[in-house]
Amino acid sequence: MPKKKKTDDNKHKVDASNVIGLHAAVVEQPITDTLETNYMPYAMSVIVSRAIPEIDGFKPSHRKLLYTMYKMGLLTGARTKSANIVGQTMRLNPHGDAAIYDTMVRLSRGYGALLTPFVDSKGNFGKVYSRDMAWAAPRYTEAKLTPICNELFRDIDSDTVDFVDNYDNTMKEPALLPTTFPNILVSANSGIAVGMASQFCGFNLKEVCDTTIAYLKNPDCDLMETLLAPDFPTGGELIFDRNTIREIYETGRGSVRVRAKYRYLKEENLIEIYEIPYSTTVEAILDKVAELIKAGRAKEIADMRDETDLSGLKLAIDLKRGVDPDKLMTKLYKLTPLEDAFACNFNVLIAGTPKVLGVRQILEEWTAWRTESVRRRVYFVMKKKQDKLHLLKGLKRILLDIDKAIQIIRETEEEAEVIPNLMIGFGIDQIQAEYVAEIKLRNINKEYILKRVNETAALQDEIADLEDTLNSPRRLKQILVDELTEAAKKYGEPRRTSIVYSHEIETYVEEAQVEDYPVHMFLSKEGYFKKITPASLRMAADQKYKDGDGLSQTFETTNGAEIMFFTDRCQVYKTRLSEFEDTKASALGDYLPAKLSMDSGENVIYAVLPGPDYAGALLFFFANGKAARVDLTAYKTTSNRRKLTGAYSDKAPLACIRRLDADCELAVYSTEPRALIFHTALLAPKTTRTTQGVAVMTLKPKYQLETVKALEETSITNQSRYRVRSLPAAGALLREEDSEERQMDLLD
Repeated sequence: MPKKKKTDDNKHKVDASNVIGLHAAVVEQPITDTLETNYMPYAMSVIVSRAIPEIDGFKPSHRKLLYTMYKMGLLTGARTKSANIVGQTMRLNPHGDAAIYDTMVRLSRGYGALLTPFVDSKGNFGKVYSRDMAWAAPRYTEAKLTPICNELFRDIDSDTVDFVDNYDNTMKEPALLPTTFPNILVSANSGIAVGMASQFCGFNLKEVCDTTIAYLKNPDCDLMETLLAPDFPTGGELIFDRNTIREIYETGRGSVRVRAKYRYLKEENLIEIYEIPYSTTVEAILDKVAELIKAGRAKEIADMRDETDLSGLKLAIDLKRGVDPDKLMTKLYKLTPLEDAFACNFNVLIAGTPKVLGVRQILEEWTAWRTESVRRRVYFVMKKKQDKLHLLKGLKRILLDIDKAIQIIRETEEEAEVIPNLMIGFGIDQIQAEYVAEIKLRNINKEYILKRVNETAALQDEIADLEDTLNSPRRLKQILVDELTEAAKKYGEPRRTSIVYSHEIETYVEEAQVEDYPVHMFLSKEGYFKKITPASLRMAADQKYKDGDGLSQTFETTNGAEIMFFTDRCQVYKTRLSEFEDTKASALGDYLPAKLSMDSGENVIYAVLPGPDYAGALLFFFANGKAARVDLTAYKTTSNRRKLTGAYSDKAPLACIRRLDADCELAVYSTEPRALIFHTALLAPKTTRTTQGVAVMTLKPKYQLETVKALEETSITNQSRYRVRSLPAAGALLREEDSEERQMDLLD
């Protein structure tokens, strides 16, 4: 029978219950406990210590790098190898050298990701607008701090911020950097945490400082007066929409659209793109344009290439013969990243808690934090001066009896008794006694002591002034204003991203094949529009209108023709008849204010078919007796813009609009009633749509210009009575036989 192995009960057993993988046991645990024990610590670590910026505008990785460079003397000294900086930063930042170097690259002037870079770089640091351009290794590049970092570290040694232990408790590092300007709004910043993200766009430094000053003076100020819009280091054009910008300022969330800048070189027949949106890259643009060319949607382009060099970014687009460059760019804005959106999410850590704040709330938090930093600095300086004053008061005690002090020191047998004896002999405390005892023998003379004692009065005045500053919110606020003014003056630069308004942007509408055929169009007085084919019109010619409505204008044209609708809000809406469905005479038609998305209460007053060449002119007659002759070419655009503002002058009420294809005679009527007949050649054509025109009819008070008709459409029999050879003219009183009412009576 085999012997059983004896178990050694005395053998030491290892408890490995907490070691993963040694036991195939399933431990049941509530999901809430699992999240609290395992998930939340990791999530909060990422949120607080990695991804979300704090009120100074920096993440911990940024702050550790910049503070290391400051301690290395790189604020005023010469550049050093980037590898050296990375190695020193690892004492504070427990990450690999690659991650630290990436952080340095994104803060550098060479990379160009910030409006106010903090690292003065030398060597290849890549470019923010390039996806594939790799930066050189840290052993090949050099760096130092830029001059603006003086605003980051000016007060760091004056107890303005708290210092905390680094990751291994061997060094101290600042919890925040005492920035003298709201860097949180100036420096673009993005980060992805657990369950949340942060995305800050940059603002112009001078605009931010001016806005902060305005906020300090009046917390209810209009931020949009000084903080115009976001500003990006890559330039471009920001499409300004007031409502969107206001939403971003109020909520910290929203999206702005930015598009590239270009110029057309006529001699070479090419387009040069020299600024692109901050949120895209050169490679992404080239890839998308190549897709369009391959799909046959960009036949206007002969070639596109990247010609970026040391002088800056440049994308060249060679055009085929006869291509309109502006129209092509409108198309590329629509179909490529040449126009892109930047989504804002102002998520910032406030006292360790992530909060999405608007600009006003950020300014509130920053000014409160900065005010406390300044108060701490003032208190620190005051404490230093108080300590010095205390020493000088002790020195003053021995002024008249230096010999006594020397005698006490000489007669004291033990060194340890010198300080107590001086304290007893002169009635001073230990700190003062130690200061007196440490005075050099050569300085024990009346001149030296008197010189030091004379500082007492000045110190007392300075301390009193500092105490007043501490107790005066107004003076603390003025210190902030002075610092912001100095920063704006010293480091402020013009905007890089120009602003264009959304209503000025021409939108691209992809042209489709439109069937062209004859049509009749009818416009009613209340804004109903019908497009009817000749065949349908022959079947039923009687037009249906609402009660009280009637025909205003009618034309014969083709389905592909362009049409313009003028409204009573000094606006004109451009569209094509092909966008309207064919209808019948028995239908009311399309209601234009709804069809064209007009403003509330806006009404159509006149329709014009400009034709393909925009020949002819429009005559605008105003109630004040003036008239403006505007060429139709003034309404011609390079793309299919649906809405044009400033269609005519708004300085006086509009009385009448007339299309003018050739000069003729017109009859003008006033409410007096008067009439005059003049030749349209007397009106000089204008190219400005909003021109106020020239005086045509001289009106007496309380009377207005009423209407205008072609001479052949009037019932005037004695035309010479009303005809004038020059303008302005008063006209002649309308006789009964020449009035419309009289003619109607005779017909009845």
